[in-house]
Amino acid sequence: MPFLGNIGTGELLIIGIVLFLMFGGKKMNEVAKGLGQSSKEFKRIKKEMDKTLKQEETSKEKAG
Repeated sequence: MPFLGNIGTGELLIIGIVLFLMFGGKKMNEVAKGLGQSSKEFKRIKKEMDKTLKQEETSKEKAG
């Protein structure tokens, strides 16, 4: 995953274990679900913005 930089699989595993110990299994499921929903919403908004920008470019090209 390029957005994580130099974090390897071992480090991610340790972070996951620590989070599991801190929050427990049920809470981790809720956190993961929330992250998934947030990611989905972010992608949807990005897609809408890209579409809007493309429409604006097209309308400027037609006008100019």
